[in-house]
Amino acid sequence: DTNFTPGFITVNRGKRSIALDLKKPEAAPILWDLIATADVFAQNFRPGVIERLGFDATTVLARQTNLVYLSISGVGPRGPYAKKRVYDPVIQALSGFTDIQADPLSGRPKMIRTLIADKTTAVYASQAVVAALLARERTGQGQHVEVSMLDTMISFIWAEAMAPLTKVGQEDFNVAATPHDMIFSTSDGYITFGAVSDNEWLALCRSLNRPDLIEDPRFKTAALRSKNRQERLEVIEASVGIFPTAEIIAKLEAADVPCAPILSRPDVLSDPQVIANELIHELHQPGMGQIRQARAAAKFSSSPHTKILAAPGLGEHSVPVLEELGYNPEEISKLITDQVIIKT
Repeated sequence: DTNFTPGFITVNRGKRSIALDLKKPEAAPILWDLIATADVFAQNFRPGVIERLGFDATTVLARQTNLVYLSISGVGPRGPYAKKRVYDPVIQALSGFTDIQADPLSGRPKMIRTLIADKTTAVYASQAVVAALLARERTGQGQHVEVSMLDTMISFIWAEAMAPLTKVGQEDFNVAATPHDMIFSTSDGYITFGAVSDNEWLALCRSLNRPDLIEDPRFKTAALRSKNRQERLEVIEASVGIFPTAEIIAKLEAADVPCAPILSRPDVLSDPQVIANELIHELHQPGMGQIRQARAAAKFSSSPHTKILAAPGLGEHSVPVLEELGYNPEEISKLITDQVIIKT
């Protein structure tokens, strides 16, 4: 159990693991042999490290021109922050993400309580690599793809969060969020819902037994409802609070108002839609026992998922990978003895 964490398992399940000490010169030929078999080479060292190791993009692509070489960094390879140590909260701070989450009353910035920058950057990087592989399919040429966490997150939030700054010369620097967070208390829990269109607003008012709100001059039009958003949400929340969660969800669903109960993380596991999607799977993880994991989100009609496999130990496949590359037992034994490779 001490060898694995849930996070390690989630990001490494189903992979093969070879561990090389690249500070030892004997490791370089092994990595070159691996690169010769690869479609993609990915590295996320701080700027300057991969160059010192001799595997920078210029060097590698000169030797293998059809390779897609991916570099992921915190803020990019150049600029005043390029050599900063960066973790997810640093990027949330630099990208404006914490400003979006700021408390509307105190103005105090807040973090998202998950590794949003790390994981979103991984998704953007995967998309970029697929695009580069398609370009290679058409041209025969590989290329260097650079993705930074900072660039990713600013791009990610731009459409809605940076909308007030989009029009040059007409920026609105004083856009304040209303205190309401779109979570409504019921008599036994919490729900959320959206009533954007006029029809949804009418349906919401009727579901809450508040037809008087339909003619309320503060809420007669979408523009007025937006202008008086905080007041509107407070009035609605007071009306929601008298209903049990199941009852008000049933009424809103019957009226076709988008809604959902606020689920705890344990409740997610037993949610009927999650079960219908066959999303959560159990498997045996050596060193940890029986675990559960969410499958990959995408489904493919012609290449369906295989079952989720356990995560490897560090260097678990060092020996078989070297054997596949043509190394003989004596060479492998010496590499292990000299701690060029790690084998678990």
